[in-house]
Amino acid sequence: MSKFDSKKAMPRFSFIAILMTLIAVAVLGKTMYIMTAKHDFWMQVADRVKVDSLSTPPVRGNILSCDGQLMASSLPQYKLFVDFRAIHTADKDSLFEVKLDSICDGLNAIFPERSAAEFKEHLLEGYQKQKAHWPIWPRRVNYSTYSEVKRLPIFCLKKNRGGFHAEEFNARKQAYGSLALRTIGKMFGEIDSAQCGLELSYDSLLRGENGISHGKKVLNKFLYLTDRAPVDGADIVTTIDVSMQDLAERALLNELYKINANVGVAIVMEVKTGDVKAIVNMTKCADGTYNEIKNHAVSDLLEPGSVFKTASIMVALDDGVVDTTAYVDTGCGVWPMYGREMKDHNWRRGGYGMLKLPQTLWVSSNIGVSRIIDDHYHNTPEKYVEGIRRLGLADDLHLPIPGYSPARIRMPKKDSRGKQYVNWSKTTLPWMSIGYETQVPPISTLTFYNAIANGGKMMRPRFVKEVRKNGQVVETFAPVVMREQIAQPTTIKKITHILEQVVSVGLGKKAGSPSFLVAGKTGTAQISKGAAGYKSGQMNYLLSFAGFFPAYEPRYSCIVCIQKSGLPASGGGMSGVVFHDIAEGIMAQSLKLEAIDARDSLSILIPQVKNGNILAADYVLTHLGFEPRADWTGSYANGNPIWGRATETNGKTINLQREPLGEHSQMPDVHGMGARDAVYLIESRGLKVKLHGRGKVVEQSIGPGSKIAKGMTCVLRLA
Repeated sequence: MSKFDSKKAMPRFSFIAILMTLIAVAVLGKTMYIMTAKHDFWMQVADRVKVDSLSTPPVRGNILSCDGQLMASSLPQYKLFVDFRAIHTADKDSLFEVKLDSICDGLNAIFPERSAAEFKEHLLEGYQKQKAHWPIWPRRVNYSTYSEVKRLPIFCLKKNRGGFHAEEFNARKQAYGSLALRTIGKMFGEIDSAQCGLELSYDSLLRGENGISHGKKVLNKFLYLTDRAPVDGADIVTTIDVSMQDLAERALLNELYKINANVGVAIVMEVKTGDVKAIVNMTKCADGTYNEIKNHAVSDLLEPGSVFKTASIMVALDDGVVDTTAYVDTGCGVWPMYGREMKDHNWRRGGYGMLKLPQTLWVSSNIGVSRIIDDHYHNTPEKYVEGIRRLGLADDLHLPIPGYSPARIRMPKKDSRGKQYVNWSKTTLPWMSIGYETQVPPISTLTFYNAIANGGKMMRPRFVKEVRKNGQVVETFAPVVMREQIAQPTTIKKITHILEQVVSVGLGKKAGSPSFLVAGKTGTAQISKGAAGYKSGQMNYLLSFAGFFPAYEPRYSCIVCIQKSGLPASGGGMSGVVFHDIAEGIMAQSLKLEAIDARDSLSILIPQVKNGNILAADYVLTHLGFEPRADWTGSYANGNPIWGRATETNGKTINLQREPLGEHSQMPDVHGMGARDAVYLIESRGLKVKLHGRGKVVEQSIGPGSKIAKGMTCVLRLA
């Protein structure tokens, strides 16, 4: 017989079932109440503990030089804050009060612009207000400064104890400072927006794509989760060569300071590809220094002056109206041209008289060139302008540099009856032929001269070679040929020879070099002052030299333009000097010399050898042709440093003696060593080093053999 008594058990089961049903109904009722009546309240609570659709910025791509050196990159910067609510507890309040003076002294050492007393007043203000996000310093700082602040008392604790925290930003930095700044471009730092240059032109590639994340509050802290990861920007590889850029900038600045100029431009272009290897734009500031403020090289629409005469003579030669054997009479240096006087630069000295066509460019004769062009194109000036445009001088180069403007070369137009020119006068052609009444930016003039150097093939100036993503090339910008032939090959050969003679026997001698031939043309033009014309107060001049080198196997073309006020003013004597320095510097960089060439064959002196890594000294001495004596063996190519001393015997032999360095806990003897070896040895033992002077170490603040401890500082005096 079963022991289960249904009469007693069933009421209990029924009670439990009813109770569970009532609880379920209550839960459902409460759920419906929350979802309806309390919906708005709980949505507000949810908003306080979560953050949706946060934009996560990507890392902006780098701008690299032609050989991969970093020119512009995004580096982390920080804004520093302190959370006084985290500090506000009984034990930490007293700790803050005790350490406040130490904190302020430390901040004053890091930021000397503000005194310790000012820091104390500022921090106490935030402490009294119990701010959770009180700024320590108003501006962004780099990682090194951030780390120094983080090591201060209390700030070195965790955020929830010490209150110190920071916001990280990506800041744009130029690795070489102002070098090619206007071409590389700048950023508006606070809003991360491109301002000019390649930064602006290639902003969409460099910027990347923002990511999306959301945050949830867990244990009173926000936990951020990524919904879509940001896509970092791509890197762009420019055609700029850092060494050439630095060389061109230094050469130009030297001359600008010497002659007190207003503006200076220098551009170097590779002949075969059109690659812009260097581009310098200097403007004089109010304090007398020069900075890259405007990209004059691509935006200045000025009358080019005598560098334009090359194009005029090329048109005449290419059309066959003259030959290099033609003569032109320039008189006594002054020639009447339709009511105006055309003058040569030596008109006060009697002029040049009868000149052969090449000589008109050698001596840059205004009369000679203008008479040749006016004699053959006066009745058909449009044919002359068509010839100029055929040379590519008026072509739009479509440069990726904001502010670029193509050249403006006027085409003559006749009235509706076809009898009179409406935008042309009798003097327009003579003055246009010598570089006036046209506006051509320096980059267009250089492109024209580069085409001459390239045998007539006109290349578009190239600033960017390729785009890289994660080290892989994703897009390539190949050299672009704009015109296969700007003139007949015979014309190109003739004009090249004339331009070489401008430098070898003409007014461009200062641009030449004794080591290689240079071809080019000088230019000195008066700058119009708008409505005031050319004769309003002190005269301004545009001094130019455009050319290429070596003359008959050209590798590079270059233009130098200088704007200055008042006399003296000479394109060949001022811009030509800068061209000379740039050309010689570039050609010197390509020389490959053996180490033994550094030895003076006429000298009987033994070179001075510093103590230190005698393995490296042995390597250099051997390659200079000496035979040092050594009591050890080793290979510099794959060996570790061998430390020792160098001694001289009878002024003929060098002995390299190995010496022990002592225990790692002792200070080594670095007397007689160079800075590099001395710093390496001392820092390898955990010490810091400060250097004063240059040469060999003559004094060390911690004596040889002294006990040392990690973090100590050794001061070295070199002489």
